Amino acid sequence: MTLAGFTQASAQQTPTQTAPKVAVFKELRVISGVTVSPNGDLTFVGSDARVRRTDATGSEKWSFLTGDIGRAYPVVTPQGVTIAASYDDHVYALDPAGKLLWKVKLDGDIFATPALRTDGSVIVATAGGTVHALDAAGKTLWTFKVGAPVFSSPAVAADGTIYFGAQNSRMHALSPDGRLKWTYAAGSLVFSSPAIGADGSVYFGSSDRRLHALSADGKPRWTHLTNLFVNASPIVTSGGLVVVGSYDGNVYAVNTTGELEWTYRAGAAVAGTAAELSDSSVVVPDLSGTVHAIGRAGQGLWQIRTGKKIDLGVSVSDQGSVYFVTDGGGLNILQKQRPLAVAPWPTFHATPTAWGRAHSEAELQAQAQARRAAATAVISVPKPAAPVAVTPTPQPVTPRPTGPAPTTPAPTPTVPAPVTPAPATPAPVTPAPVTPPQPARTPAQLAQDAAARARSADGQVFLPLTEAAGALGVGVQNVTVRTATLTLGAERVPVTVRTFGREVFVPLAALGDLPGTRTRLERGAVIFTRGTQEVRFPLSVPALVPLQGKPEFLGPLQKS
Repeated sequence: MTLAGFTQASAQQTPTQTAPKVAVFKELRVISGVTVSPNGDLTFVGSDARVRRTDATGSEKWSFLTGDIGRAYPVVTPQGVTIAASYDDHVYALDPAGKLLWKVKLDGDIFATPALRTDGSVIVATAGGTVHALDAAGKTLWTFKVGAPVFSSPAVAADGTIYFGAQNSRMHALSPDGRLKWTYAAGSLVFSSPAIGADGSVYFGSSDRRLHALSADGKPRWTHLTNLFVNASPIVTSGGLVVVGSYDGNVYAVNTTGELEWTYRAGAAVAGTAAELSDSSVVVPDLSGTVHAIGRAGQGLWQIRTGKKIDLGVSVSDQGSVYFVTDGGGLNILQKQRPLAVAPWPTFHATPTAWGRAHSEAELQAQAQARRAAATAVISVPKPAAPVAVTPTPQPVTPRPTGPAPTTPAPTPTVPAPVTPAPATPAPVTPAPVTPPQPARTPAQLAQDAAARARSADGQVFLPLTEAAGALGVGVQNVTVRTATLTLGAERVPVTVRTFGREVFVPLAALGDLPGTRTRLERGAVIFTRGTQEVRFPLSVPALVPLQGKPEFLGPLQKS
């Protein structure tokens, strides 16, 4: 640890500035990341499966209905075309007015944000385990079979090399024409999307609890160990720091030689990407719903506590507005702030427009010019604040409670239906009979319910997360659309999840791999044993996934 990292360690939890107020709050059913165009327009996907374009304050300009929801950031090209990905396996290209130019069906759900190359082609990775290169008209240029689902958003280096992580616990590098250059084995799953430094180095996190740094040729440079898994995507700041949050509740800043510069204690798991502003501060949200601003030495500047889960990073416009999305689809806007820093990789996918590629010198100069006005604007000087951050008062049409985030998972954020006010003088009604409380379901009942709703896809069997975990006596925390944390006593285990019909499912194989769990396959059932408890899931695996080739469930189910 450097001296800077040591001296700030005990001070950063006390905010030194008054937090900015949320100037605009709108319930827009936002479920994806928010992409910001150069003119300040916003593009995102809603929980109603619509791609939406709004102005800088969230007023709608157009919307386009897709076949399913999607959480990937839409990519906005220099020509104003929107490239949007969906869980219906399709990529959509929409013109600046929101009209369909083309759509292409790929081989699986698309969780990862596509990357835009300088020639207008896009790189798209799927949960089906394939990376596709599509030209500007949607035609396939090449495909690369990974052999494992890809949730990590591809990043394109200055020389055209394509980097992405996958569920085979590896970082991959492909040549511009789709040939494998190298792979690097991390210690566990790679959800984190890579960031590319000024010298071409590649940085990413892994469920092995580490931040990894690789040279452009795939050789390891260093790793930094955290206390829990790192699913967030790192950024590379203008000062040469690699900044990333961990599920251990800390944000880490490591210099490019691998030395820890500072650690900021957010106090709750961090899944979203940070963003560096032009004043060198870093803004990052946590899963408890608090947005943190961190100074260049790791000290806390301000906090906004919403009480609603935030699992995506903030977005920042060139005009200095900061956007973040709270659980339930609420769009929050902080106005008259600083724009993004001009840096190698200052935000998720490198730019507000989510291109996902390293900047050329000309692009860096254009960014500096576009952000100059907001970077030098006179803004009100924050006054010193008390240690407890001020909670802003949102301004939605229909106020929403701001209690703690629920511990039981919600597969898809939804907007509650409007409540019709009761009449001032209610008419007398006949009391309804009191229904006695229902007894809690037993593990056997939960297992039966889970088995009855089992699904299969891509050679795997999936069970509904809540019932399956309940049957095994396993806790569930920090559910996002891609991952969940299963708790076994004091141990926390990250698993991949998948949505079907907007409900969260977990792979059967992932349950079989839980520590202390033994499994065996019988005719018409899968038996899980944990300690002295034996739980029988009455399902026929061969019927769900016919035995062809090498099914993915077979390995863990052979454990005894």
